[in-house]
Parts: sequence; C-alpha cells; structure tokens
Amino acid sequence: MAIAIWVGAFVAYIVFRLWYDGLRKPLTKGEIADFIQLLEQRATSGVDTQDLAVVRKFMEEDDGRDFIMVNILQFNRSPVKHPDTGKDARADAVLSEYFRPFMGQVMRRAGHPVLSTRAVGGYLDAWNTPPDPGWHAAGLIRYRSRRDCMQLSLANAEFYKLHKYKIAALQQTFAFPSRTQMGLYASPRVTVALVLALAAALLQLALT
Repeated sequence: MAIAIWVGAFVAYIVFRLWYDGLRKPLTKGEIADFIQLLEQRATSGVDTQDLAVVRKFMEEDDGRDFIMVNILQFNRSPVKHPDTGKDARADAVLSEYFRPFMGQVMRRAGHPVLSTRAVGGYLDAWNTPPDPGWHAAGLIRYRSRRDCMQLSLANAEFYKLHKYKIAALQQTFAFPSRTQMGLYASPRVTVALVLALAAALLQLALT
C-alpha cells in the first residue's frame, strides 16, 4: 500500500509538471508568421498594437521556457467614467474588470500572478530616466510560454474587447518580459511537491 501511495503522488506530480511547464517547444516560423499577420490586421483596423519588430524579435528568440511579465501602472485620477454605464467609478475597480477575466484565462494555462505592489513613494534612485510621472503600482505575471502569451493577449480578440476597461482606468502603462535569476520564495513546482509529499505521508500514516 505504501508503494502505491508514493507512486500515486509521484504520478500526480509528473502530471502537474507537464501542465505547469508544458512541452517547452519554441514557436515555429509558421506560428510567428500567423501571429504577426493577426497583429497587422488589428493595426489596419485601428487597434493600437505593439511595435511589430519588438514582438517579432520576442517570438523569434523563444526558447520554449516560461517568463515573467513586469507591468508598471499609473492610474487615472478617480473617479473615472465606467465604459459601460458612464457612471463614476474608482480607477482600480474598473481595471479589475479587465484583469479578472484575463487572469482567469492565464491561470487556465498555468500562468499566475507572482507579485502585486503599490507604490509608496517616488523615485529614490534614477539614472538617465525621464522624470517620475507618478507610477502607482507594479505587477509580475508568470506565463508558461511565449506561445501562451501570444494566444492569450496580442492575438486574442477577447483580449481587445476588455481593453476599454484598461484604457479607462490607466493614464499610462508599460510591460516587458523578464526571466527570474534569483528568488527567495517557493515556486509552485516546489510547493506542489511538498504538498503531495505531505499528503502521501499522512495517508500512509493513516493506513498503518
């Protein structure tokens, strides 16, 4: 029985890792061409898209691994006009109508928030940068792959339908992809392994 319990825990962890990490296959040239074509179509239809050269380079350098998107936000002064009702609303409440459905899609693909912070002061150190415009918040989001990022955001029609909430809530924002070099927190890979090991150990004790 003990062997079956630990084998079950091991299999469950392998299944989790396959979902969380994916197959780590870089984007193909065909996929890149398709995504660029979609972005070009949105640009001609009046949708404000990113610099295509930057997006193309990001996709061409894909290594199939996960990454962290760093988002810096400055809210419009509250109250703002709600895009649907026209009533006054807090800017952060309006932004949540963009964030919640989008993040739901991200989490179904093993992405998740890593960190969400509020600014408590202006620049304490800056070098050759424009003056601080008054950033209010920063957020880090983990994507399983660049393919997921493209499918969920830039090439996703539903993503653009939510943009009205982001535009109403934010004065300005920017985002750039990054790769974790050091972290003093337990990633889901470690957390899930520990939880499964604890569950297996407790189950074994309960059955002996």
